[in-house]
Amino acid sequence: MTGVAVDDYNVIIRPLITEQGMHFANVKGAYSFEVNKKANKAQIKNAVERIYNVKVQKVRTASRKGKLRRRGRTLGATSSWKKAVVFLDPDYHIDLF
Repeated sequence: MTGVAVDDYNVIIRPLITEQGMHFANVKGAYSFEVNKKANKAQIKNAVERIYNVKVQKVRTASRKGKLRRRGRTLGATSSWKKAVVFLDPDYHIDLF
């Protein structure tokens, strides 16, 4: 996202709310987000800290490749996306519900 004005809501697309994600949030203080593919760890950390008013310890990212899908004879793929797992200080938590 170099050369573009960085908005926190353009960096963080949405929280990923899954059973495993909720378990990690309760046990390890780790929250998962879908983020902009061009965002780096520092931008993700700053965006989460400003949006949710928390203190972030570390950020792990993973680029997820789109899955192949068929519609009749036509073969295509879903969009690729980037996932970020954000670990918070033990004193903080995010209420997603």
